[in-house]
Amino acid sequence: MTNRRKSNSIGAILILLLAIMGVLAASAFLAIDQIPKWAEQQFGPASTQLDIVGKVIYSARLYFEQENLLLPVKIEGEEFQFTVEPGESVDSVAFRLENLGIIRSADAFTLFLVYSGLDTGIQAGNFRIKPGLNAVDVAHELQDATPSEVTFVILAGWRAEEIAAALPSSGLQFSAEEFLALVNNPSLIDIPESLGQLNSLEGFLFPDTYIFPRTTTAREFVTAIISRFDLQVNPEIRQAIEQQGLTLVEAVTLASIVEREAVQVEEQPMIASVFYNRLAVGAKLDSDPTVQYAVGYNEQQHSWWTNPLTLDDLQVDSPYNTYIYSSLPPGPISNPGLSALRAVAYPAKSPYLYFRARCDGSGFHAFATTYQEHLDNACP
Repeated sequence: MTNRRKSNSIGAILILLLAIMGVLAASAFLAIDQIPKWAEQQFGPASTQLDIVGKVIYSARLYFEQENLLLPVKIEGEEFQFTVEPGESVDSVAFRLENLGIIRSADAFTLFLVYSGLDTGIQAGNFRIKPGLNAVDVAHELQDATPSEVTFVILAGWRAEEIAAALPSSGLQFSAEEFLALVNNPSLIDIPESLGQLNSLEGFLFPDTYIFPRTTTAREFVTAIISRFDLQVNPEIRQAIEQQGLTLVEAVTLASIVEREAVQVEEQPMIASVFYNRLAVGAKLDSDPTVQYAVGYNEQQHSWWTNPLTLDDLQVDSPYNTYIYSSLPPGPISNPGLSALRAVAYPAKSPYLYFRARCDGSGFHAFATTYQEHLDNACP
């Protein structure tokens, strides 16, 4: 009788253990099936680099970190400026984000990055992180290092078409055609009164380094550049220009020629003096850059500045050809920098009427007072 009772007790215990094991197995199966589904609903699909076990483990850990990942640190406030350095580790990025108060937990942030596969997509660059973003949002923000601002450089001596050619690859969203339409029709924008009436903005597109939002319009772009000219060419320079007997447009026209002629900046005042001297005696300016401007784009050279000029080029019938027409051309041929503008406002005093490039490749010029001296300065 006693043995039979013991046998029944053992059987009951075994049945209970099997039932418990069944429940645990069912729970484990349910966890394996449901937890990853929950994680995918909350955090998106898991990385394809994770196996089944990895997905379950990371999904379960996300469950316990969901508050740190889904709740933002701040709802309101100013944008955060954050820089990811080239080669910086994910752990370093997460640690700095937590210290700056952008995310709640560096560990939770790193956990999500590995789960989602975004740990390999963080890019080096500068980011603006808005308030109200949670850690998941921040992780996605760091996948795109495309800056919200564009740095645009206008080089001294560029003509408007060269500026236009730089626009398509700049990141700005307006077209080269929109830009040139404004350059050729200044009445379409608000020109500073101090610049007077302009038929074209050529020459007044001030060379400098500019920073624009990507959303800048063509009108805003041109207005900013013209305003920079108005600021840099101050009343002192304008008064000096008047004392030289030139209008502002005439001075910019002469400066645009000086800009294209001079290789060495320190020679600009001397080159300006040569042109002033030639104007004073009624001689043509005989400037190659004015012919280059008249000739326009050279398809074979892929340049707006044909070099060398041919005899046919020198005979092109254009008011910009200073080998044919006396005095200044009708407008600027390029956009001069401040040094060329100052050279026209404050030219050197000299007796020279001619200059030509030295034969030593230095970029400097040999100056002459007579035509024979000019010929003698030719390279052998």
